[in-house]
Amino acid sequence: MTLPDTLPAAPERLPAPVVDNHTHLLSTTRFSGLEAAASLDAAAAVGVIGVVDVGYDVESSVVAAELAGADPRVRAAVAVHPNDAARAVERGGYEQLDADIARIAELIDRPGVVAVGETGIDHYRTRDPELQRAQVHSFRAHIALAREHDLTLVIHDRDAHDEVLAVLDAVERPERVVMHCFSGDARFAEQCVERGFWLSFPGVVTFGSAESLRQAARVTPVERILVETDAPYLTPKPHRGRPNAPYLLPHTVRFLAELLDHDLTALCQRVTANTEAAYATTWGSDA
Repeated sequence: MTLPDTLPAAPERLPAPVVDNHTHLLSTTRFSGLEAAASLDAAAAVGVIGVVDVGYDVESSVVAAELAGADPRVRAAVAVHPNDAARAVERGGYEQLDADIARIAELIDRPGVVAVGETGIDHYRTRDPELQRAQVHSFRAHIALAREHDLTLVIHDRDAHDEVLAVLDAVERPERVVMHCFSGDARFAEQCVERGFWLSFPGVVTFGSAESLRQAARVTPVERILVETDAPYLTPKPHRGRPNAPYLLPHTVRFLAELLDHDLTALCQRVTANTEAAYATTWGSDA
């Protein structure tokens, strides 16, 4: 297929299928003009057989749920992103935030919805202490939703490692927890693995400045490793700085195979098995 001029060329097809466990199809369309169906087709052509399309507010969560119900290659995660939780409180107080979370709860039982997220704490973009408290309020509500409905919890953690673990350790958390776009060092990776979490590595791991993240990948058991694009953001080398999309996931998978001295086919198979375990679902190889 022909990709928009704004996007990089497709990489070589992977030797075994993988799943992009965290992407934003709606944002990718808005950012680069690549429609969801075309994005999924381009991904399938290079061995990326499915995605978890992740909501970050009510609108994107509705879209993700609708796509998951219509296309067998898509599963959905629904949530109010921590920064959107802060914006909701700024817009209409906790009443507005709770109303948004209630609308997320209405999506939980739709076909193809497998996770609650991305939710968590972000101290990078939200620095006001009161709005950070709003994020914790939202985080706790999302944890309760995931636990009540036996769904995977997908966590956004930016500059808030200790705070995220403190919240998770203080409640009865869901059985399955994914640390999206893992950004910690080796010690934080070990703390997450000790708790049974999966760690999802984005294209950032390919950046020259990300040695601490590579050290984290090295200490993470291979059965706890997931791979994501977080498209349209965090495009891996050699296309850093250009728009991202699920079909570019093979760059990160190949990089990790070399970093971990792991056979590429075996790593693809392991990542797919991990993803299916983490989200309690399966993708067919012909998806």
